[in-house]
Amino acid sequence: MPADRPVPIGRLKRRPEFLAVAGARRKWVAPGLILQVRRHDDRQSPATGEPQVRVGFTASKKVGNAVVRNRCRRRLRAAVQAVVGTGAAPGFDLVVIARSDTVSRPFESLKQDLMAGLKRLGAWQAERPA
Repeated sequence: MPADRPVPIGRLKRRPEFLAVAGARRKWVAPGLILQVRRHDDRQSPATGEPQVRVGFTASKKVGNAVVRNRCRRRLRAAVQAVVGTGAAPGFDLVVIARSDTVSRPFESLKQDLMAGLKRLGAWQAERPA
């Protein structure tokens, strides 16, 4: 796959998938978000033909009312599309959790927070093979 083409990103939608990622106990806390990472294994992984990177988003009521939580999730989805789609290593499930600063943090800083977390947790692939 060429390096300039984004990797397809799947979604985590069911509660057991979110709990499995949280159970891996690998997380990165930044001012704009919390990132949890879990490597795929034989117990829980995407089916054949599905994207090899799956992402789930969450924002609790501590973040704000429904309008603020939805805005936070939209900003996180855009940051994930920009960062994970171009540089994440395949074979990981990610959960991105909004924080109270997510809504007001500059978008570039939000992307830097996400990239730093991916690198720190070993889910970053700088050079993708052609």
